[in-house]
Amino acid sequence: MDNQSLAHSRYNCTYHIVFIPKYRRKVMFGTLRKEVGEILGKVCKMEGVEILKAATLPDHVHMYVSIPPKQSVSKAVGRIKGKSALMIFDKHPEYRERYNRHFWARGYYCETVGNVNEATIKRYIEEQYERDRQEADSEK
Repeated sequence: MDNQSLAHSRYNCTYHIVFIPKYRRKVMFGTLRKEVGEILGKVCKMEGVEILKAATLPDHVHMYVSIPPKQSVSKAVGRIKGKSALMIFDKHPEYRERYNRHFWARGYYCETVGNVNEATIKRYIEEQYERDRQEADSEK
């Protein structure tokens, strides 16, 4: 994934997020499964979250997303789950009463995703220091 940018920063903040329906009910089949995917896409776009890959399964949702650093992961996931639940209840009022106005379970799983490790970062910082020193020597 290429770096993205805000007004004064560049970033590559990607996360693997998993969340489940209340009581891990297997409710997302057929048209509801497709609609949940579309709703999550709309909500993520509204929140400034880019979906890189996603899958809606009968009893959980996997999302590989890019969240800007100005936004906390917990607030982004909370808004995604909250707004999507309201949109699902608008399209399917029968779920509102059946699930006591709670479509998603309270928690979620989140994991950072990246292709660099501590050694790579340390090597990069050392290389930057060496490059800066070489440029300073060449300017003399």
